[in-house]
Formats: sequence, C-alpha cells, structure tokens
Amino acid sequence: MPDQTYLDWPFLEDSHRSHARALDDWAGKLGPIDHHDTDATCRDLVGRLGADGWLKPTAVDPADPKPLDVRTLCLSRETLARHDGLADFAFAMQGLGTGALSLFGSTAQQDEWLPLTRSGKAISAFALTEPQSGSDVANSTMTATDDGDAWVLDGEKTWISNGGIADVYTLFARTGEGPGAKGLSAFVVPADTPGLEIAERLETIAPHPLATLRFTGARLPKSALIGQPGQGFKIAMSVLDVFRTSVAAAGLGFARRALDEALNRVTSREVQGKPLSELQLVQGHISDMALRVDAAALLVYRAAWAKDSGAPRVSREAAMAKLFATDEAQKVIDAAVQLHGGDGVKSGETVERLYREIRALRIYEGASDVQKVIIARQTLDAATRAG
Repeated sequence: MPDQTYLDWPFLEDSHRSHARALDDWAGKLGPIDHHDTDATCRDLVGRLGADGWLKPTAVDPADPKPLDVRTLCLSRETLARHDGLADFAFAMQGLGTGALSLFGSTAQQDEWLPLTRSGKAISAFALTEPQSGSDVANSTMTATDDGDAWVLDGEKTWISNGGIADVYTLFARTGEGPGAKGLSAFVVPADTPGLEIAERLETIAPHPLATLRFTGARLPKSALIGQPGQGFKIAMSVLDVFRTSVAAAGLGFARRALDEALNRVTSREVQGKPLSELQLVQGHISDMALRVDAAALLVYRAAWAKDSGAPRVSREAAMAKLFATDEAQKVIDAAVQLHGGDGVKSGETVERLYREIRALRIYEGASDVQKVIIARQTLDAATRAG
C-alpha cells in the first residue's frame, strides 16, 4: 500500500482527498496497458477517463465556469503516473491542450471544444515548440498572416504530444505586433484544417504519440484567434504557470511507485539468509528515496495551493516544484533500479519502465536548466524590489 499520509497535509481539502482515493481505486482496475501501440492506447485511455468523469478537472465547464483547481490536477497526475505513465499522459494532455481555451477562450470556443475534451470525445494538443527555438518561445518563427477574412498559417511545430491523434491543437504563431514575445498570438486549430499535415512521427525511449506538424497556407477563420493579437506569449506562460506544477506531480507519482517497488524488493529478497532491508547501505538508499519523495511533495503541493489560493502568478514556485520533483524522481528511480540488481534493467520490469519514462519530464514544459534561470531571475527580482 503506497504512503497516503500526505493527503492529510493542510495544503489539501476533503474534496481533494476523496478525489485522490477514488481515482486511485479506479486506476487500480485499469488492467494491463499496452505500451506498444501508443496511438490506440492513448485514444482508449482518453475515452475511458472521459466516460468515467476523470477528465472534468482538465478544463473549465462552459456551463458553470470556475477556475481550474491545480491541486486536483496534481493529485490526478500523481495518482495516474504511479499506476501507469500513459494514463498520466492521456490525462495531462487534455488539460495542457485546452489550457488556453480554459483561461482565455471565447464563449464560442469553449462551448465548441471543452465539452468534447472533458468527456473524452475529442483529443487535444499544445503546439508551441519549434525545430529551431525549443524553450526559447519568444524566438518562434511560425507565422500567422492576416489575410482579410482569415489567418494563414505557415511553418512547423515539433515534439508535439498527441501529434497525429489529436482532434484539436492550441497553436502559437507570429502575427507581428512587435518584436520577440510581443508578436505572438494563440489559435485554436482543428486537426482536419487543410494545409496541416503530419510531417513526421517521433519515437522516444518511452513511447508516446509525438509528431512534427507542418503548416502550408493553412487558413483559419478570424474566430480561431484566442484572446487578442499579440497575447500569445502571455497566454502560453499563463498555461504553463498552471500546468507546469502538474509535471512535477507526475514526477512525484513515478518516484512514489519506484519507492514502493524498492520497498517490496528489499523486504522480500534475501542475501546470506537476511532480508536486503537489514543491510545499512540499503537502508541508506531507502532513507534518501523517502526524503526526496516527501521534499518533492511539499514543493508540489505548496505551488498548487498557492495558485488555488489566488496568487496571480506562481512562476517561481512552479519552477521550483518542477525542477526538484523531476530531478529527484530521476535519482529515486535510479536507486530503485540499483536495488533490483539485474532485474532492474530487464525489459518489461516496472522500474526499467520508470527509468525510461522519467527522463522526458526533465525536458518538456521547460527543461531543468530553464527552471533554474526562472528561479534565479525571480529571486533576484524579489531581492531588488525589497532593497
């Protein structure tokens, strides 16, 4: 039984506790999940999550709009990641892909798409990264040209999660209101838009649906614009401000599963007639793992609580949570592999899968190095204002 004492922390309310326990029970009944045909698996998982109501927290309800609850998002991702990485992925992308619509979308845009994504009847994606700009969003070069009654898209997006299976993309392109970050805008783009093609499907060490998208003269109605022209960078950062903490929560879920697997291993495996758990060096590993898990959890739920409590921006808190939780999860999982010996690197073993799955979390939605820059700048700015 995984540790659930953190659910009693004051960061959480009774509604969060009941949500986490109910989702944990649901996820425990998923059964074996196919990690080979990831397209079909993710479609199936989105459908199952939506049919049973678990996707509702990923977007606002157009009929009863309330702010996104970041603690619920984090608890959902932590719980699902502990059970299976693809289940977490299927949930997470429904939120990230429609985050701009939840925060800035028009009533018509929300009415069209959010009931579909919240019910699992449509799959969403977040198209921000470009081949040359990576984490440097302000340097995006894809263009959206004003052509009277339409916007015309030209350029490429890459490393797009759910690319190739999504029904709708939130996309960011340069509209030219100003240099750098000031000249970006956000758009809602149906996957069947003429001029949009899947240029390449991308394979990674932990398979997920990923693709490079190419836009050639793709025309969108003026109503496809999310918010105002030139607000794209603000919209993208606002979405990441909400969902970046949930990436940390997914890392936390992976780390909790690794700790559980390690505990099972060292208490059931004997060396020279004694359980591994009686060896002091093994106890040192377990101590470090438990410490890293709890410290990460504190940062995750502090950031989520701060956002839910009305903080306009939690860039520093979210960056700290993502940096620490994902980097420390890598260490926890590595220790679990070590404690499993040869079995730890055997294909198909849980800890071997976790070892592959955790690595991407230290890159997407802002690599660890980018989070360090954010933390430093925020800390320096705060010191300057105080002085």
